[in-house]
Amino acid sequence: MRQYELMMIHRSDLEEPDVRDQIAAVETTVGDNGSVESTDFWGKRRFAYEIDHMTEGYYSVVEFQGDAELVENLDRSLLLADSVVRHKLLRRYDRE
Repeated sequence: MRQYELMMIHRSDLEEPDVRDQIAAVETTVGDNGSVESTDFWGKRRFAYEIDHMTEGYYSVVEFQGDAELVENLDRSLLLADSVVRHKLLRRYDRE
């Protein structure tokens, strides 16, 4: 399995418990096909520039191990999620 890092930005109009529930759902998805190593919830932060008429959002980072199929499925589901403003999946070569 390979090492990955996922950064997500959720909409700021959501309540924090709802955002944490969505992060937990991502962790469950990863846990079914890989393993979650750590989750870091940064909270609400201001954007450097406006995105879709929004100026802030909830940031979180999930580090996990998984295969290419898991990453493809995760990327597809996050693209379709209305609550996710942006996400970025990175392969961590330095940790392999």
